[in-house]
Amino acid sequence: MHDQIKQNILSLRMEGMATLWQNLSETHQLPHLSAEQLLQMLLQAEWEHRQGRKQDRLVRAARFRYQSSLQEIDWHTSRNLDKNELLQLSDCSFIKRAENVLITGPTGVGKSFIASAIGHQACHLGYKVVYFNMQKLFQKLRIAKAEGTYMKEMLRIEKQDLLILDDFGIHPMDAITRLELLEIIEDRHGKRSTLISSQLPIAKWYEIFEDGTIADALMDRLLHQTIRIELKGESLRKKR
Repeated sequence: MHDQIKQNILSLRMEGMATLWQNLSETHQLPHLSAEQLLQMLLQAEWEHRQGRKQDRLVRAARFRYQSSLQEIDWHTSRNLDKNELLQLSDCSFIKRAENVLITGPTGVGKSFIASAIGHQACHLGYKVVYFNMQKLFQKLRIAKAEGTYMKEMLRIEKQDLLILDDFGIHPMDAITRLELLEIIEDRHGKRSTLISSQLPIAKWYEIFEDGTIADALMDRLLHQTIRIELKGESLRKKR
C-alpha cells in the first residue's frame, strides 16, 4: 500500500512529497502521525522541494561569473567594505524599490565576487537575475541584430528583476554601444534594478560616454535611487 501511494504521488509529479513519504514509511513513523500532521509535513516537503528547484533554475539562467554567496565574503581584509551596508542588501528589498547598486574599486578587490553573491541571494529569494560582462553583452546584442532577435533579447533583459553589468568602462564604447546601453537603462529605470561593477570611480564615468547628451541621460538614471559601494585597497589576488 505504501509503495502504491508513493507511485501515485510521483505520477502527480510531487517529488518532495514522495521522498518524505518514503522516508516516513521506511522509518515507521507514519502510524505515529495524525492526518493533520502528515498533511502539513507532506505539503511543507513539496513546497521546499519546488522552491529549491526554482532557485536552481534561476541560478542557472543567471550565468554568474562566480558561484559565490554573502556568507563567503571575507570581512577581515581592509577594503572599505561596510558589513552592515552589505547585509542590508541581503533581503533584496532594493529590488522591490527598483534601486540600483554601483560597486567601484581597483582591480582584484572582489567587485565581481560581491556582485555575484548579491545576485545569488536574489535568486534564492525568487528574483529573476541575469549577469553579463559588459563587452560580451554588447557582442551578444550585435549577433542578435544580425540574427533578427535583437528585440527579443532586449525584452528578456528588461524583464529581469536584477541586471548585473560587470567590468563596466574597461573597453571604449562606440556610438551604437552607448545608444544600446541607454536603451537598456531607460527600459529599466524606475521599474527594475541594475547592479554595475567598475574599476573606474563614478566621477570618471562621464568620460566613458564621450557624448554629453547621452552621458547626462545615463548618469541621471543610474544615479537615481542608487546604493554605492566604493571598495579600496590592494588586490586580494596578490595575497593568495
